[in-house]
Amino acid sequence: MEAVLADYAVSVTELKRNYAAIMAQADGAVAVLNHNKPEAYLISAERYQALLEYMEDLEDVKLALERSDEQAVKVSLDDL
Repeated sequence: MEAVLADYAVSVTELKRNYAAIMAQADGAVAVLNHNKPEAYLISAERYQALLEYMEDLEDVKLALERSDEQAVKVSLDDL
């Protein structure tokens, strides 16, 4: 059996019937189950945007770490 990675889980049928109520109740991700197995996870638009921004930040940190071993080049502000 697959792990459900959310505190709240609903069936596809229940989600179709009570979408607004489920979204109002959910405090985080909602696991959408099909035949008692997670098929999808539903999150608010606000939380999705925050996740995208977080992933962008992680990519920036990764790039900075990769470049930390490179030799620095001095540049004056006037050259910029």
